[in-house]
Amino acid sequence: MEVIDPLCSGPKRFKELSREVSGITDKTLSRELKSMQLNKLIRREVHDTAPPTVEYTVTEHGKSLRKVLYELWSWGREHRREIIGK
Repeated sequence: MEVIDPLCSGPKRFKELSREVSGITDKTLSRELKSMQLNKLIRREVHDTAPPTVEYTVTEHGKSLRKVLYELWSWGREHRREIIGK
């Protein structure tokens, strides 16, 4: 779900996402984007340009995940402090 966060700041092309989401191959990113599109978390828009431009944007439904992800991140940070004391 690390893909959602960069998209919340605005539309992104594939290579922009690839640079912003660390530790993921292009093949895996492509698969994740397709899955997220099927689940209506993101929208894929093809613009009529030469060459065609493809942009990904987060849907309103996808934006609703930010709160959940933030809570999970906060819990993880507290859990880490509990386990290793940092």
